[in-house]
Amino acid sequence: MADANPTRVPFTGSCHCGAIRYILFLTLPHPHSETLPPPKGVQRFYRCNCTVCHKMGHMHIRPASPTDDFLLLSPLDPFRDLGDYQCYDKVLHFFYCKTCAVRCFIFGGEGEVVDVDLAALGVSGAGQAGKGTKAWRPKRDGGRPKYGNYLSVNGHSVDAGQKGFDMRELTDKKYVLYCDCLSDKAQEAPARYGRPQDYGSY
Repeated sequence: MADANPTRVPFTGSCHCGAIRYILFLTLPHPHSETLPPPKGVQRFYRCNCTVCHKMGHMHIRPASPTDDFLLLSPLDPFRDLGDYQCYDKVLHFFYCKTCAVRCFIFGGEGEVVDVDLAALGVSGAGQAGKGTKAWRPKRDGGRPKYGNYLSVNGHSVDAGQKGFDMRELTDKKYVLYCDCLSDKAQEAPARYGRPQDYGSY
């Protein structure tokens, strides 16, 4: 991710066996770092130290817009076709592949199946120009009234070898925010860059 004007780029992702396939749009180089923290509602890379994310090894990628920046190509009904783990208040769905058990994304809210022109969106080698491809995505204005849809893609499930996406570089450049979600709210440590919170991991 060389220094340049930020560009919106599509990346493919999948589980290990390929049953889950998705496209994630990211703005790179990432415009936020230790010196310019991201406000709410923009693209974020972060790790939290809560027990569920820590044990799953989830590297959070929160796209700026769940509706515009994420397309699930397979399966088209994650609630029916994927494994689903819920905990705590049981609002979020920690989806996983029933075959290989890889967890590609966490979702809370409502989704919809749409026809998209992948070629027009700049996704090389996917779909034919002018022809729609069915994809599932978070529904615009769906989810809880106060928070909307929640979507967090697991960075470990982004397909390797794609130019412009390197998780090591994200860490080296201090683009990754480390949140304290293990402590009680009253004792929660401020979010920081550079090193994980207590009991967290890089």
